[in-house]
Amino acid sequence: MSLDQLAIVSQMVGALIFLLVALWGFNKWIKPAVTSYQAAQNDALAEAERHREDMKKAAADARAEIERADEDAKAIRASVDEVAARERAHALEQAQAEADRILRNADEELERARLQARDRLRIEFIEKALAKATSEAPGRINAATDNRLVEATVTDLAARKGA
Repeated sequence: MSLDQLAIVSQMVGALIFLLVALWGFNKWIKPAVTSYQAAQNDALAEAERHREDMKKAAADARAEIERADEDAKAIRASVDEVAARERAHALEQAQAEADRILRNADEELERARLQARDRLRIEFIEKALAKATSEAPGRINAATDNRLVEATVTDLAARKGA
């Protein structure tokens, strides 16, 4: 075996070892972190959805309170029109303010849930891209391309070491 062949074989072995170490590192640290982050995001989204449902129930309760206030106003109007008009206006104003506050809170929760879903989609897209790259890369790399990449890497590393 000549020195050139030995150099090529050693470069290939070094590249293979590097790839194995990189794959091991990915599986050991990055993949569990991404998985736990995804689980946390799923939990946060579920919590946001529960909270949104609670807010919808609170809005329905507020609407029911508005209806009860209207009924009370009718009963009071039957006895004293002036007092009933003041009480009704006051109750409607409070109920409307509460309903507006609840709706604002629900809109904010919905926006937070949308942002969380977007982040989760971005992570899913990255995972799918990585899986596609992992599956398609071996088919696109032949021996000549591999040698060219290895030589370019070695040249680049040598140039960096010398600099």
